[in-house]
Amino acid sequence: MAKSPAISVQRLVWRESGGFSEGSRLIPDETAVALTYNGGTYAVMMASPRDLEDFAIGFSLTEGVVRSPKDIQSFEELTLDDGIELRMWLDQPNADRLSERRRHIAGPTGCGLCGIDSIIEATRPATIVGRGREFSPAQIMSAMQSIPPLQALNVETRAVHAAAFWTPERGVVALREDVGRHNALDKLAGSLARQAVRGRTGWCF
Repeated sequence: MAKSPAISVQRLVWRESGGFSEGSRLIPDETAVALTYNGGTYAVMMASPRDLEDFAIGFSLTEGVVRSPKDIQSFEELTLDDGIELRMWLDQPNADRLSERRRHIAGPTGCGLCGIDSIIEATRPATIVGRGREFSPAQIMSAMQSIPPLQALNVETRAVHAAAFWTPERGVVALREDVGRHNALDKLAGSLARQAVRGRTGWCF
């Protein structure tokens, strides 16, 4: 059974005009999520327990573990006593490539290097991204203004980030939320990869 991304807690508020008042409010849940490949744990992240298959695929793509969602042969989401395991099995070429770049980390760090086994992996060249579409200031403002009304979890909690894929022709194509900005972006990447959003579409997030 999937966990709710928001939980109700008691709160105590003090205001100069009226003193203390009690009540309740919704806050975002934050759960330990382990990403495992072929039986080995690659990372443990604190994340919102929603859209976790998107998260698993997006994380795998942005980390360079796989080049396509098709490289993940099977996926399973397991709810454990202390968190959630996103269990993936890769084909042999990707499994072999992953073993050459072993990481054992419990979440991201400021420098992003902890757990990388070699200097070569730490200094490998970044992927070159081709030139995309250009957007006017008005289009950028329109994209930004279209995001908040679609943030269902943030409307409830006022405490989560969002990443969205936007085009002038279609508006917001996909949006994902999470307590972590990087998690929201990974979830968005996974969602787009699963939808096979490709080609000449513009984007802004």
